[in-house]
Amino acid sequence: MTGGGRWLSPEDSGRVLDSGAARVDGDAAAARVLVDPGSGGLVVHAEGGAPHRLALDVVFPVMHGWGGEDGRLQGLLDLALIPCVGPGVLGSAVGMDKQVAKALFEQAGIPVGPWRALHRGAWEADRAAHARRLVAELGTPLFVKPANGGSSVGISKVRAPEEIDAALALAFSLDRKVVIERGLDAREIECAVLGNDRPAVSVCGEIVPSREFYDYASKYQDGTSRLAIPAPLDPGVSDRIRALAAAAFRALDLSGMARVDFFLEKADGGVFLNEVNTLPGFTPISMYPKLWEASGLPYPDLLARLIDLARERFEDAGSRRTRRD
Repeated sequence: MTGGGRWLSPEDSGRVLDSGAARVDGDAAAARVLVDPGSGGLVVHAEGGAPHRLALDVVFPVMHGWGGEDGRLQGLLDLALIPCVGPGVLGSAVGMDKQVAKALFEQAGIPVGPWRALHRGAWEADRAAHARRLVAELGTPLFVKPANGGSSVGISKVRAPEEIDAALALAFSLDRKVVIERGLDAREIECAVLGNDRPAVSVCGEIVPSREFYDYASKYQDGTSRLAIPAPLDPGVSDRIRALAAAAFRALDLSGMARVDFFLEKADGGVFLNEVNTLPGFTPISMYPKLWEASGLPYPDLLARLIDLARERFEDAGSRRTRRD
């Protein structure tokens, strides 16, 4: 997909992947991708060429953020009756929306840290009142995040009350609602979950950020944050976190895979679920494949298992998934 949100033809996509480019800007080589419901494939119309049908056995999405891991792509593939790696429409959508996900976690009895949600319209009606209320209820430091987003884009750490308005303005520039969370003095622990109805959970890993918090640069650019796998935890704490990871996976009705992130408070050992990532990174420094490798599942076997799970979920859907010849 280009920087402008347009799709590329399979041939152009292959050339981009071979070049190692991290981003494609411009729409000159964009292709139109049309859904042919029930066909088991898509119709691709590259500029300057004739439309042709692209039959697909299974799709492994590697498109993060809007349109890739929020249920939109999954819905497109569902209409075409193409198996897709990872959660389906519902799980992807609620996993992307931090407000909805936190509400579901709380309903399932999974501990989450103190948080609030705020819509842009309410904020614009009385910015000062909302700023005062959030600081009074959550204290500082706190974190302000777009409700729908990932990779720490648009996230601000608010250290003093006078910083909250700018943090809210940044988050609202990216989303119509934001989530505000109390800052915790905690370690960052992550688990990888794999499966459908009977999910397996990896060993725990720990992120040791090179910056004040695990922001976009720490994740993707400087490579200086440290991963401790397995995390140095007491067995009882590790078992509890892994059990909560499986519970979170079920609470959002997920399938295939997810990375589940926790906070472990340094003072008293309290465990709080931070968020679930339904399409975790698969780069050489990414936590998800590293956790499974440490759990005895090598990278090639992990990919094969994910594809098998996608096919399994597709077949379990039953008669409503009858492809048209």
